[in-house]
Amino acid sequence: MDRMPVFVKVEEYENVLSLVKTIHKRLDEAKETLQKVNELKNEEDHQLEIWHNTLGEVEKKINFITNSLNEPQKF
Repeated sequence: MDRMPVFVKVEEYENVLSLVKTIHKRLDEAKETLQKVNELKNEEDHQLEIWHNTLGEVEKKINFITNSLNEPQKF
């Protein structure tokens, strides 16, 4: 494919450059926002894992207490 020169008015060229600059800025902002959302999600996952583990520990303790109360004591 042959390359052909493109002629653009200077005013339009400056508008296009300004628009491209704005798009790059918005893209960077979107990347930062996505990074923040990802960090929040990771923190949320970490907290949910802690809660899950804590509930598991409480369940084990409750089961131990229940079993201890239901079993006759041996002397």
